[in-house]
Amino acid sequence: MAEGPLTADELEALRQITSPTICNAIETLDLRPRSEGFMGPEIKCRFPSLGPMVAYASTAIISARMPANPKPRARVTELWEHVAATPGPKVLVIQDMDYPNPIGSFWGEVNGNIFKALGCVGTITNGGVRDLPEMEAMPFHAFSSCVLVSHAYHHLIDVGVPVEVGGLVVKPGDLLHGDEHGVANIPIEAARAIPDAARRVEERERRIIDYCKSPGFNLDDFRDMMTGGR
Repeated sequence: MAEGPLTADELEALRQITSPTICNAIETLDLRPRSEGFMGPEIKCRFPSLGPMVAYASTAIISARMPANPKPRARVTELWEHVAATPGPKVLVIQDMDYPNPIGSFWGEVNGNIFKALGCVGTITNGGVRDLPEMEAMPFHAFSSCVLVSHAYHHLIDVGVPVEVGGLVVKPGDLLHGDEHGVANIPIEAARAIPDAARRVEERERRIIDYCKSPGFNLDDFRDMMTGGR
């Protein structure tokens, strides 16, 4: 297990790696099945220009199609307190119970600024986001299934519980990595090993790419290179 929280330098090292390479590195460590540990393609990065995001998850569940009846099951103050207690950097992961037909966005310029003040660097949701120019300018990462125009009747259902977004179960405190390719979970116990594993993956891939680009490319030699002469 990793000892203690990751340092700022360790988090920055993870931010320098793309999410496909993060997934490749995790595969080499044989920690989980290769078909698990990441969100599906329905969760899209809205601001690729912001680069990779690495953050610890805070979680909530919302709905927006109908008014809360008779009142919200969780108060927004509970969510603020939950986020404030999460180590930073943090990302608020929201499961929208109206998915696959979300109608109201929790997110926009106001909540973006509130949660940025609480230490969030972005959000991930199977619902929608809005106020895109304002959120990008903050800057505030947004990964969502869609873009919405209204907040409708959005209200909290629960806070600080496991949620499922994009087919991935996310628990409070999970370490997530996201960029224009998607979102992956980084196993905490392996987080410090990821940069070296990623470097080894990239070195191997670079040898393949460089040989394929070389004027002396030859299929027989390439086969030997890839199979060790077998």
